[in-house]
Amino acid sequence: MANIILGIGSRVKHSEYGVGVVINFKSDVYVITFVEIGTKNIKIDYPFEVLESVEPSHDMVSLFDVERNLSKILQRWMDATEILPLGDRWKGGKMILQPGRRDLQSKEIPIDAFFHKIVMMRDRLRVLEQRVNASNIDDEEKVNIQQYITRCYGSMTTFNILFKEPQHQFSGEKLTEA
Repeated sequence: MANIILGIGSRVKHSEYGVGVVINFKSDVYVITFVEIGTKNIKIDYPFEVLESVEPSHDMVSLFDVERNLSKILQRWMDATEILPLGDRWKGGKMILQPGRRDLQSKEIPIDAFFHKIVMMRDRLRVLEQRVNASNIDDEEKVNIQQYITRCYGSMTTFNILFKEPQHQFSGEKLTEA
């Protein structure tokens, strides 16, 4: 195969796995579903026989996918905070903290600033969780710390009302995705 880029739907024949169909394309591999064995990642430069070539789409990866993946990489390596949308009904709103004593002044905070702090807390809990999982502490202590982190997530569920998208909300029942 000489520098041919195959599109999704192309049919190929692999010397070991038999006939298959390209179902996805990544930077260095084709994801191919083979009739006999299922799905495998095959290096792009592997010399398989092309039975039927389909032109690749011009927009192999959307700009949205690139931005989302780059954002995840930066968050992981730079401890950057994810930018999440505030629920529409809260945009432009403010929180008023009224003290119990009349001789003290109330405090007003823009909801979007408060929401940003909540998102930073969530991101820092995720980083803490990743560091615990990657640490050399014994398994029993990891479980204890992870349970504590899960309880922290559970305590933060009060603020879920501020999130626009449910998948960004806190959950005390499960740990964050990897």
